[in-house]
Amino acid sequence: MAGGNGELKLLGMWASPFVTRAKLALHIKGLPYEYVEEDLGNKSALFLSSNPVHKTVPVLIHNGKPICESSVIVQYIDDAFPGVGTPLLPADPYERAVARFWAAYIEDKVVTSWAPVFRVKTDEERDEAARQTLAAVEVLEGALKECSGGKGAFFGGDSVGYVDVLLGGLVSWLKANEPLTGTKLIDATKTPLLAAWMERFCELDVAKAVLQDVDAVVEYAMALRVRLAASSAANN
Repeated sequence: MAGGNGELKLLGMWASPFVTRAKLALHIKGLPYEYVEEDLGNKSALFLSSNPVHKTVPVLIHNGKPICESSVIVQYIDDAFPGVGTPLLPADPYERAVARFWAAYIEDKVVTSWAPVFRVKTDEERDEAARQTLAAVEVLEGALKECSGGKGAFFGGDSVGYVDVLLGGLVSWLKANEPLTGTKLIDATKTPLLAAWMERFCELDVAKAVLQDVDAVVEYAMALRVRLAASSAANN
C-alpha cells in the first residue's frame, strides 16, 4: 500500500478545498494512499467513528489511527514522514513559527470571512463578507513578499511549503468566486504577487493532479446555494 510508511487512507469529498489540502500534501511528499469518497448526506460508519467530534472531512487514517482537520493533517504528514519527499515546514524554528502564523491567518481571516459569502441571504451581507475577504487577501500579498524573501515565488521560498498547501487547496474555489459572486478575490492589479503565485501554483504537477475543475465547483456551489435556500424557506 504505502510501502514502509504504513497504510494511509484519506476520507474526503471531492469538492472540499480542505480535502484538497490533504491531497496536495500527500502528493508533494510522494506518499501512496487510498482515497475514499464520502457521501456527507449518508456518512459511513468508518467516517463517523474516525471523526466523532466535528464529523467533517478530511480524515487521514494512518495505520488505523485517524487524524482530523486539514491544517493538522498537513503538519502530521510532514512530521510523520520527515525523510520522504519535500519538507513542507522549514527546519528553522523561527521560520516554522512564521509559517504557522500565516497559516492561522488564512484560517482566521480569509476562510472565516469568505465562507459566509455562499450562505448569506442579502446583497449587503454578501458585499460585507467580500469586503472583509478582499482586505485579508491584500494582507497576504505582503506576507508572500516576506515569506518568499522578496522573490514572490512561493510562501515556502523557492519551493512549495505549508502555507502554499493551505492556500493552494482553496484555489479552485478562489477562481470560482468570480462567476459565483462577481468578485475576483485575487486580482493582478491589486495583488500582483498573489496572482502570479496562483498561476505558478496551478502549473505544478501536484496541483494539476488534485485541484478541482472550476466549472464543476461553480455548478456544485450553485446547487448547494439552492438547497440551502430551500432548507431556510422550509424552516421559516
